[in-house]
Amino acid sequence: MNFGYCSNGFRDHSLDDALSVLADLGYTGVALTLDHGHLGPDPTFDEVSRVATRLGRLGLSVVVETGGRYTLDRFRKHYPTLLHEDARARVAYTKRAIEVAADLGAPVVHLWSGIRPDEVPDDLAWDRLTAHCETLLADAEEHDVVLGFEPEPGMLVDDLASYERLRKRLGEPDRFGLTLDIGHCQCLEPWPVAECVRRASPYLVHVQIEDMRRDVHEHLEFGDGEIEFAPVMAELRGFDGMIAVELARHSHAAPAVAQRSIEFLRRHS
Repeated sequence: MNFGYCSNGFRDHSLDDALSVLADLGYTGVALTLDHGHLGPDPTFDEVSRVATRLGRLGLSVVVETGGRYTLDRFRKHYPTLLHEDARARVAYTKRAIEVAADLGAPVVHLWSGIRPDEVPDDLAWDRLTAHCETLLADAEEHDVVLGFEPEPGMLVDDLASYERLRKRLGEPDRFGLTLDIGHCQCLEPWPVAECVRRASPYLVHVQIEDMRRDVHEHLEFGDGEIEFAPVMAELRGFDGMIAVELARHSHAAPAVAQRSIEFLRRHS
C-alpha cells in the first residue's frame, strides 16, 4: 500500500524537512496542499521544479490537495468556494493546482464543494458547482490529471450519496473520481465504514485516513476514535492510489504522530 501523509500536518516544518521526515519514517507518498508556508497557492516554475526533484530523490509519490483554510482570503476560511457568486479565485486556484500536479507527476488533484452560503438557494448552489466542475474537468483532461472530489461534513456535498448525485449531473466522467475520507464515513455515513469503502471503490482515486467518532467531525489519531480498522484496511487492499494520513491539527508533534500513524497502518494492513 502507498501510505502518505498530508503536508498540512507538518505546518511547523519547512517542506524540505517535512518530506525528509516522511521518507525517513517509511512513507511512500505525500498529499501536498498548495498553501502558504510550503508550496504556495501560485508557485513559480522553479519552485515546482525544485519540489519535483526533491520528491524524486526521496522516492515519494504525490497528490495535490486544495483544502487550505485561509489560502485565498486572509480573514475568511475557505473563501471563496465554488458556490459563491464570485468564485473566480477558487476556480483559478484549482486550475493552477491541476497545472502543478501535471508538472509534479501527481495523478490526482483533490477538491471539495464548500459550505452553501445562506443567501444561495440549494438549486443555485448545485448549478454553480456543476458548472465549475465542468470547467475544471476540461482542464484536467488537458493536463491528463484526475479530479478527486471529497465529500466533507457540513458542505453541500457531504456524503457518498451527494457525491454520486454530482457525478451523475456531470455525466459520470472518468476523470471525476472520489477522495474518500475514512473518518468522515464514521462521522456521518449510514453504513459501516468498510461498506463505505466498497461502495466508493468504483470511483476511488485518493484516500484520506484518520480515526473519528460518530457525529463529531474531529480528526483523531488512530485508536482515539471508534473506527474498527481491520475490515477497512482489508477493503483497501488492492487500491493502487495513495492512502494519506490527515491530521492537520497535530503539527505540534508531527514527527511522533507520523511515526505512530505509519506503525498503526502497517500493523493493520
